[in-house]
Amino acid sequence: MRTTVGIIGGGPAGLLLARLLHRAGIDCVVLESRTRAYVEQRQRAGMLEQGTVDALRECGAADRLETEGLVHHGIELRFDRERHHIDFPVLTGGRTVTIYAQTEIVKDLVALQLADGPPLFFEAEALAIENAVEEPGGDTPVVRFVHEGREQTLTCDYVVGCDGFHGIARDTIPAAVSRTYEHDYPYSWLGILADVPPSCEELIYARGKGGFALHSMRSTSVSRLYLQVPNGTDPDDWPDERIWDELDARFAIDGDWRLERGPITAKSVTSMRSHVHEPMRHGRLFLAGDAAHIVPPTGAKGLNLAVSDVRVLARGFAELHRSGSDQLLDRYSELCLDRVWQATRFSYDMTRMLHAQPDGDAFEDRMQLARLRRITASRAAAAELAVNYTGLPLPP
Repeated sequence: MRTTVGIIGGGPAGLLLARLLHRAGIDCVVLESRTRAYVEQRQRAGMLEQGTVDALRECGAADRLETEGLVHHGIELRFDRERHHIDFPVLTGGRTVTIYAQTEIVKDLVALQLADGPPLFFEAEALAIENAVEEPGGDTPVVRFVHEGREQTLTCDYVVGCDGFHGIARDTIPAAVSRTYEHDYPYSWLGILADVPPSCEELIYARGKGGFALHSMRSTSVSRLYLQVPNGTDPDDWPDERIWDELDARFAIDGDWRLERGPITAKSVTSMRSHVHEPMRHGRLFLAGDAAHIVPPTGAKGLNLAVSDVRVLARGFAELHRSGSDQLLDRYSELCLDRVWQATRFSYDMTRMLHAQPDGDAFEDRMQLARLRRITASRAAAAELAVNYTGLPLPP
């Protein structure tokens, strides 16, 4: 096969990029190693920044989002048995966030692409990327992959790795030019899905005596909740009743509020890490989303960073297609990394502020409380959180 842009990975980053390129008149092919059923059921993020919602609208993938998405005007912080509302529109000049599960975004984008879009191949495992990181003027890039039991090749002008943290794209960039920055956190999240209406109208970030807890939702009938747990935790060690009891304790306030309980349909443990790879482009190979960066989920930035990456990248390819100029493509890594590092900082700060530190002492405990008190008492500090949470603007 031959195309202009070869995209490895059929998650939200790869699918959205393909949709944006298609609407700009640019040929591309998407290779996804998993089955369609797998990628459409894979549980991931659900909080969308304003810019992510705008991108889905721009590419015609927001019909269900408009009717089923839950618009939120803020979040609630809980600590010392108190509740504090952070009002996003007031603090940011009108910006909001929307709850709409990543699984639904993928379903919407897959349906669009299969009905009216560039080729999308499931169960197409990329084996190698050749000729993409050599000196300019060399051979044309080729992606070697296996599909339907035989090895095939995709020849393209550019390759975009949207294949996640464990994909092959990042490792294709020569070690001599690669720089990796990472931090592992000494705790994980136990996440559950429950068939019960949410007990709140907006997300609750709680700092309880036992550690951090988050109350989120996937719809008006499905709740998504998380508990801070030690690394290495086995979800089977947490029976349903124990989970609900611990959530009750961490969300507890002095006031009239009750956590609704219901059947738990899924449990999983997610480790926490920060990881940034520089550069995000070398030669004719570009990295986007988790292939280039990982953030802890506390700041809800993973999916949104991936979307901002591909929006910048699609704009660069559109400029090249329209005018022949590759100036924006040449600046892709620089433009994206500035936003990536700001999101990494924000996620790190939120994580450190809200989680019990296994090696922490009384001083660390008081510092966390002081940070929370500063946010809830100062409009400037609350605005800083709100601006970062709802999403920094794309680079000019």
